[in-house]
Amino acid sequence: MSVMANHDGHVEGFVYVRVGDCVFGAPVLRVMDVIAETEINRVPLAPPEVAGSLNLRGRIVTAIDLRLRLGMAPRADGQGHMCVIVEYAGELYALLVDEVGDVLWLGDDQHEPAPVTLSPNVRAVCEGLFRLEDELMLVLNIDGVLRIGAAAHAAP
Repeated sequence: MSVMANHDGHVEGFVYVRVGDCVFGAPVLRVMDVIAETEINRVPLAPPEVAGSLNLRGRIVTAIDLRLRLGMAPRADGQGHMCVIVEYAGELYALLVDEVGDVLWLGDDQHEPAPVTLSPNVRAVCEGLFRLEDELMLVLNIDGVLRIGAAAHAAP
């Protein structure tokens, strides 16, 4: 666990996730659970980024493939994933990511704006970044990630 606090001690927690070559931080207060790869049932006529649905302790959860949502190449056959469970508008969603790491506690004085060079798909779901020791961690806007459909892909 890493803690980087500012002078007044205000820190925020982020669940470290990797999607392709990108590192993201999901706000820890938005993460309900993290589960290993599980069976996902395809939903006919759903947008491409909707991988399907899964059963989480008796609840039906919509699975969103973050690779496709962010405009990245699909996961290779046989490549595993993890599910980060979040809540949005009273419903549970599983964000499919490649890897989940530790919770990082970072001071808000270390938070920087999102770079203008990000792709429009990533920029639409990013609330800035933190510079870690050897990489940049983009902060995920969970609400932005879950706005699926034509409005989510419209030019800003």
